[in-house]
Amino acid sequence: MKEKIKVLQTIHLAICGGVIIAYATIGKFSIETLKIETIDSSEIVYVLIPVMAFVLSNFLFKMQLKQVNPKQDLLEKLPVYQTASVIRWAILEGAAFALLFIKPDFMVLGILIIVYLLFLRPTEERITVDFERIV
Repeated sequence: MKEKIKVLQTIHLAICGGVIIAYATIGKFSIETLKIETIDSSEIVYVLIPVMAFVLSNFLFKMQLKQVNPKQDLLEKLPVYQTASVIRWAILEGAAFALLFIKPDFMVLGILIIVYLLFLRPTEERITVDFERIV
């Protein structure tokens, strides 16, 4: 069981590491770039990117977990959890990259996505709790 969770943690680390490296190399960090000036109506779409990524990733994650038979043990549920997690992380990663490349002025929102992504690190306890919440 621990080996399978280690694989999932490695995938999570690779996704997080890739986004962090991209932000560190491409993003030009300074106090000025982390400030969001006034947002006009044409830029509201960029604020909605992280919100929509959060909502969509969690919705798809929960929909995937609902496909599991609750009577199965945790080891049998793990492949579905892995698929659901990768989908969730990919959506969040895509949103962070979209903000970095399309509108670097909103880089701070991408950083918030990365912080949330880091908090989604899979552990045996988190996996168990996620399955309990779905049932």
